[in-house]
Amino acid sequence: MTDLAPRQKLWVERDGRVVMSDYRLRLLELVRETGSLAQAAATMKLSYRRAWGKVKEIEENLGYALVESAVGGAGGGKTELTPAGCELVEAYRRFKERMDEALERVYTEEMLRGPGPR
Repeated sequence: MTDLAPRQKLWVERDGRVVMSDYRLRLLELVRETGSLAQAAATMKLSYRRAWGKVKEIEENLGYALVESAVGGAGGGKTELTPAGCELVEAYRRFKERMDEALERVYTEEMLRGPGPR
């Protein structure tokens, strides 16, 4: 069993609606890194419309803004995470890391120490 590896899908819901997941985390991280929702969408091979809809869906489900956009100008528009958006990204990242650590620990305790060939 030492050649097996545990995996998990993780998300957070509010009233049965997804507000954060690994997919959403990646989208918001890319917005923060690039300063552009269009570039984040392109990196994830999403349409701009789908990416914008996903951000709006998260905001609606949470009840607060995650991004601020500025249009036009010489260099074009930009999209940045709000302070609340940054806090959400960091909190979910920490949550995910701790869940990954817990998964490894429990997997080792339950699956690698149990019966069966090693």
